[in-house]
Amino acid sequence: MVLKKYKHCFAVAAYGESRYLPYLLNSLKAQSIESKVIICTSTPNKFITACSAKFGYPVYVRNGKHGLKDDWNFAYEEGSKLAPLVTIAHQDDLYFPDYTKALLNAYSRFPDMSVFCCHYDTIDGDGNTINGTSEKVKQFLRFKLRNHGRSDRTEVKMSALKYGNGIGCPTCTYNVNYCPAPLFRNDYKFVIDWATLIRLAKEPGRFICLEKSLMAYRVHEGAETMRNIENNNREREESELFGQMHSEPVRWLLMHFYKKAYGAYENKKGN
Repeated sequence: MVLKKYKHCFAVAAYGESRYLPYLLNSLKAQSIESKVIICTSTPNKFITACSAKFGYPVYVRNGKHGLKDDWNFAYEEGSKLAPLVTIAHQDDLYFPDYTKALLNAYSRFPDMSVFCCHYDTIDGDGNTINGTSEKVKQFLRFKLRNHGRSDRTEVKMSALKYGNGIGCPTCTYNVNYCPAPLFRNDYKFVIDWATLIRLAKEPGRFICLEKSLMAYRVHEGAETMRNIENNNREREESELFGQMHSEPVRWLLMHFYKKAYGAYENKKGN
């Protein structure tokens, strides 16, 4: 096993000129335990360069056309060269001060941890908390993951994923020793993270979930989630993934209820 210089790396996936990027970087700077932070992008520009200079975080540039899968894989691969634990930080989100502390504590207790995840808040474009049923449902799906002594079992890990994606992608940190690059190997546009977690759930390693809010996921009009809802890509891909795990009647029933969650994003248009 190759020793890495750092214990944990936030690999920021930056794209375009997001006004939320400085807020994310500030939240990483405010971590109670310092992590290595790098900014990864396929769209280098003056704004990202200015953010890099302000916060002192290096920029890694990927040559090639912007794409979620390639951008995320690039960020993960660069982070994996520096640390055994890598968080792909989405530029619109925020991490609360004790995220890294909680992560490292979990890793010290469970070195076979392949994926770390946690509870999260949902905020709008102005940073206001959005209260809804979506996260409550996700929390219910994660119920069995609370038993960390059994969370290395495939059926326990899959319990959080089989009836919907109970794990928030931005909350995740991956253990490079259990999750080698490339991390994202499917060709989905929206459920890329869900399909990846399903693959990892069937492989060795323990999923550690803390039901403590350690970060905030931002919902706004320019978000990738919103674009996938508007072009019906989300519905198509989620239906396909459910179809791989369930019979047709069950797939139809799950999609009937799952589509209700789309309103949480559609109602934020214009923010």
